[in-house]
Amino acid sequence: MELDERKLKILKSIIRNYLETGEPVGSRTISKDPELQLSSATIRNEMADLEEMGLIMQPHTSAGRIPTDQGYRLYVDQLMEDSKRETKEANQLLIERVDRVELLLKNLAKILASNTNYATLISAPQSRHNKLKFIQLSKVDERKVLAVIMMEGNVVRNSILDAVDEVDEQVMLKMNLLLNTMLTGLSIDEISLGLIAKLKEEAGEYSHIVEKVLNAISETIRAEENDPQIYTSGATNIFKYPELSDGEKASELLSTFEEKHVLNELITTSMQQNNHEIQIYIGNESPVETMKDCSVVTANYELGDGLQGIIGIVGPKRMDYEKVVSTLRTLMQQLDDIYNKK
Repeated sequence: MELDERKLKILKSIIRNYLETGEPVGSRTISKDPELQLSSATIRNEMADLEEMGLIMQPHTSAGRIPTDQGYRLYVDQLMEDSKRETKEANQLLIERVDRVELLLKNLAKILASNTNYATLISAPQSRHNKLKFIQLSKVDERKVLAVIMMEGNVVRNSILDAVDEVDEQVMLKMNLLLNTMLTGLSIDEISLGLIAKLKEEAGEYSHIVEKVLNAISETIRAEENDPQIYTSGATNIFKYPELSDGEKASELLSTFEEKHVLNELITTSMQQNNHEIQIYIGNESPVETMKDCSVVTANYELGDGLQGIIGIVGPKRMDYEKVVSTLRTLMQQLDDIYNKK
C-alpha cells in the first residue's frame, strides 16, 4: 500500500504514541508532534482517510485512533527497510562463548527477556542435520557400555547399551576407533545403509554394539523432533500490558509457553522461511492460535557449521519494533562474531 509522505508520518506518529501509552491517540496529540507542524483539522482529515484505508480504527465513539494489524504491518515493513542500514545504537547484550549449547541458549533467553521486557523463546539446534563430532564408548561393567555421543556445537547425548557378550578394554578401543573413523563428520541423514553394513562387517562379533550405537543416535534425534527442546523466559512479562493481561488471554499465553509442542508450530514455520532475515508476525499472521492478539518477531540463529535454530520474541502488537529488531540484529552479529569467525 502506497501512502503519501504526510499520511505516512501521521500513521507513524499514531503508532509511536500508542506504543508508548497504550491509549487511543487523538488529533490534538498528533498536532503536538514537532515533525508534522499540521493543524488539528488537517490531521483529522488525514486520520479519516487512514481509517478508511483500514490502517487505523476507532475502538470507541469519541475516542482517538489505534493502529490495525494492517497499519502495524505497513509500519513494520517501513521499519525493516530503514533498519537494514547500520544501527547507530549498539545494544550491549554481553554474550560470552560457552562450550555447552544448552547453557548458551538458556542465558540468551533470559538476557532477551530482560532487555526487551517481552516473552522470549529459543529452540535448540536441529540435530538431524547436525554432524557427529565424536563417539566415546566406555565399559560400565562386563555387559554394559556407556555411549557418549557429541555433535557439533558440543551437543552431548548419553546412552547405556547392553552387550550380548563380555566386553574388554581392547574391544572398546577397537570400537571407538572404528566408529570415529567412519562416522565423524557425518549427519544422521548421511549414514547410509551401505556404510552401516560396512561398519557391522568390520565390527565382526560386536556388530550388535554398532547397531545399538546407531539406534541410540537415531532415537535421540527422533525424540527431539517429537518433543523439541525450547528454552523460554519472561512469560510473565505479558502481565505488564493491559491488552494481554486479561485473565483468559494471559492464562492461554502462559499455557502456550509451558506446552512446548505448541511453540513448535512457530519454530517450524520460521525455519521453513529458510533465510536469515527477521520475520514479524502481527496478530492473525501468527501460526500459533493463542498468539493472535500478539506480535511475534523471530530470527534464525547459527552457531557455526550449520547449527541453526530460532529465536522468538512475543509481546503486544504495540511492541517497540525498532528496539526488538535492533536487539535481534545485534544478537545475531555477536553470535556470528563469536562462533562463525575463523
